[in-house]
This record gives sequence, structure tokens and C-alpha cells, in this order.
Amino acid sequence: MCGIIGMVAKSPVNQALYDGLTVLQHRGQDAAGILTSDEERLFLRKENGLVKDVFHTRHMRQLMGNMGIGHVRYPTAGCDSSAEAQPFYVNAPFGIAMGHNGNLTNVDELRAAVVAEDRRHLNTNSDSEVLLNVFAHELGAIAGARPSADDVFAAITNVHRRARGAYAVIGLIAGEGVFAFRDPRGIRPVCYGKRETEHGTEYMIASESVAIEAGEFELVRDLAPGEAIFISREGEVTLRQCADDPQYASCIFEYVYLARPDSIIDDVSVYRARMRMGEMLAEKIQREWAHHDIDVVIPIPDTSRTAALEIAVNLNLKYREGFVKNRYIARTFIMPGQAKRKRSVRQKLNAIDLEFRGKNVLLVDDSIVRGTTSSEIIRMAREAGAKKVFMASAAPAVRYPNVYGIDMPAADEFVAHNRDVDAIRDAIGADDLIYQDLEDLKEAVRQGNPTLNEFDCSCFTGDYVTNDIDTAYLDNLASSRADSERDKANGAAGASRRSRDIVSVGLYNDQ
Repeated sequence: MCGIIGMVAKSPVNQALYDGLTVLQHRGQDAAGILTSDEERLFLRKENGLVKDVFHTRHMRQLMGNMGIGHVRYPTAGCDSSAEAQPFYVNAPFGIAMGHNGNLTNVDELRAAVVAEDRRHLNTNSDSEVLLNVFAHELGAIAGARPSADDVFAAITNVHRRARGAYAVIGLIAGEGVFAFRDPRGIRPVCYGKRETEHGTEYMIASESVAIEAGEFELVRDLAPGEAIFISREGEVTLRQCADDPQYASCIFEYVYLARPDSIIDDVSVYRARMRMGEMLAEKIQREWAHHDIDVVIPIPDTSRTAALEIAVNLNLKYREGFVKNRYIARTFIMPGQAKRKRSVRQKLNAIDLEFRGKNVLLVDDSIVRGTTSSEIIRMAREAGAKKVFMASAAPAVRYPNVYGIDMPAADEFVAHNRDVDAIRDAIGADDLIYQDLEDLKEAVRQGNPTLNEFDCSCFTGDYVTNDIDTAYLDNLASSRADSERDKANGAAGASRRSRDIVSVGLYNDQ
């Protein structure tokens, strides 16, 4: 999960890209980058950290030009070295930059082909750099002195044929324009919008509609699975289907947790989908816990508030805010490393004792993954004086790794791994536990757009929509991306950063 943004305007885009990235900050808190283009020159600033910490006045002044792209990173592949911050850039052909949200499932095969057959050089372990070089090679093999929109679409068609997995991509070609495309299953989201100015029409592309609306653009629509868009620097817009067999299989976890509630993804309001999740979970609670003795419903902020309120309303129970959140602590789900996640829970949340003392409370969360947050919060509720602590999850039990860009790499790190509901309940220390049914979750989203027949629900079912995942792949994923291995890799990367500076030749890149 990362955030991508791009813009073609009639005036400098640096501030609008910065503002858009701050709105997309929830999609990645590890690193941020902006690349802009002034005629045929490129200007880049990227570094580890939050958007507000990476960009200062001196950086913004030097990010010149009327078109550009930006990225906020949430690392799943590679490590969290600043060398892997995006956008990435290559000189040949034409000067191309790219940012990517997702994960390539055949990255090892692609990396080998890029080096041995395409004769291109890779500087990092990031699959995004691999994808950039695949695109650059395909475009170079097709285009003449100046690439046309047709050339860009032909190159993207070949990328679809070579790459597998999930990818929403934003790119820029020096002096030519901005492009974006979505994988043939539409797993990761991307949309575009426009606004009219006195100098002409301006365009923005982003991971979520909330960034477009925050920039006072009008949302046009999402890109369809396999579809690509090219916006020339003059503002000409061309769209084309570039995949052979596109089919919707959007990641359902976007609606559960990843996206902001005020976003619309594939014509579905995330907020309304979460309301329906709460309504359907309330119906299940009524069926299975008909004689419950719940006194109050309390959400675990922030993502679960919408579902929790609907549960309370539909069960005719009190709804209370029982936790105060420290907004200066990062989202624990997207923190790399189990130790960081566990340490941050009590820094992030503080219980209001009066809302727990002497009561039977139903805590509602959007999902339960590793169980770290859940067990700590249940312990906090008991320490605050709760008599009983029940737990409800707006999503089904997470039992399988996610291979499409969410940090769920190793099955044995999940609290639901090889456990039934009773065992999970005991592991997290709840008095009782209830999960959303998968079909209810699908229906909660599908009611917003009945044409969405299929979703990527692999973390719940183990069925992978790209049909290329086997046991060997999952075993390799677990060994390379488990928390323990990530901590080792990041330690090595930190030592490397201390011993050398990374400079992008030919670009403004103030480190």
C-alpha cells in the first residue's frame, strides 16, 4: 500500500502535489517524494519521513514546472532505505520517472530479464524500479524521437503481458506528459479528475478521490482494470484499454481499512460501505449473541468508528468513545516490524476509565491481523475497570498472506493462523469474539456498485486472483519479508546509509 499522485497544470504544481500527498499520508508514512518537470528538465526531492518532514521551503522552491508526480511509501518489498524512496528515474529513453503502489508477484523473473535481456541496470531491491525499467525498455523499443500517446499505450500493453501482481502506476516522461495505468484485475485503486482555470483545464491523478477533491478538482472516474491514461503537457487527455482480459477484482481491504472513509473507489463510497459492514455485523451479533449482556459499544479509533456506530444503532446500545488517540503516532498496521507496532499501541491510545468502569463493553475494530493491537487494547480496557470485554471485527479472520502490497507476509504471524475463533478469543484475551462473514463483507461493498462481481479476498480465503501463487512462493515471501527478516535488512540498510550519500545525477535531489 502506497499513495501515488500526478498532475498536469497551467502553473507550478509543487504545492498541489505536496497538498495531495498530505491527504494520502495514511497510505504510507515511511518515505515521500515529488518529481516535477520544467520543459525537459526534471527536479526531484525524496527522503524517508512524513511529507511535512521531507519537504521544506528550500525544496519546494526548486521543484519547478507545470507537471509532476508524487509518492508516499509503505514498504513491503525491499527494505525501508531512503534509496528506495520513490519516484524512481531513468535517463533512457527520454527521461522517465515512475511511482508504484502494489507488489509484483513475478519480480524475480522480471529482475533477471531486465538485467540479462533488456540490458538495464538496477540500483535497488524495489519491485517499483524493476517495473520502471520494464516500461522504459518497452517504450524505447517502440517510440521514435518523441514518444506519442500510442507509443505509451503500446508499451503499457507489453508491461501488462510481462508483469503479474498488483500495480497502480503513475509516471512522467520528460517534456511530454504524465501517464498512469492499473493492473488487469484493478487490485489497487487509481482515479483522475479535472478543474477549469482561467488559463485552461488542469488534471490530477491519484490513488484516492479524496486527494482530487481536496485539490478542488472534480472527480471524473476511476481507471478501469488494465486501463491507461496519458495527459500531454499541453493538457490533451487520452485513455485506452491496454490489457488483454481485464476483470474487476478490487482489493476488499481497501474498503475495510486502507482507504480514507471520504474516498470513493470504483464508484463505491468507502464510508457507506463501512456503514453497511456495521449493519451486517449487528445482524450477526443479534443472531449468535441474542442474549448478550453488552452495555456499551466502543470503537478502536479511527477506522472502525463508522461500523461501530451502526452496530450500536442497530442493537439499540449506547455508543461511546472510550479511547483517546494520539494523532502524532503512526498507524500501527503499517509500521514495519512487530516490535514497533507493539510498543506504539499504548503511546497511541489512552483509555477513558469512566467509559469502562463496571461495564460489559463491545470493542469494535476494522480487522484483527497479528492480534498485537487487540490484546493490548483489551488489556487496557480491563485495567480501566471493564467487567467483560467482547471483541467484534468488521472483517473476517485474516489467515493468509497478502501478496499484493499489504504488509501481511507470513501466515504464522497472524493470530488466526491455525486457530479457530475460540482459540483466537483466548489468544487476545477477550471474553468473546465475533467476526464478519465474508459474504456479508462482499455484499456491504457490492451494494455500492453491483457490477463488482469479484474482489481480492486472498487474506481471508487464500485464493489469489492472479492465479500465480503457490506454496513455494508463499514460503519465500515469509522468509524474506517476515518481521524478523525485515528488521535485519533495515539494520543493514541503516549502516549503508551512514557510510555513503545517494545522489541522483542530473536531477535536483537535495539530500
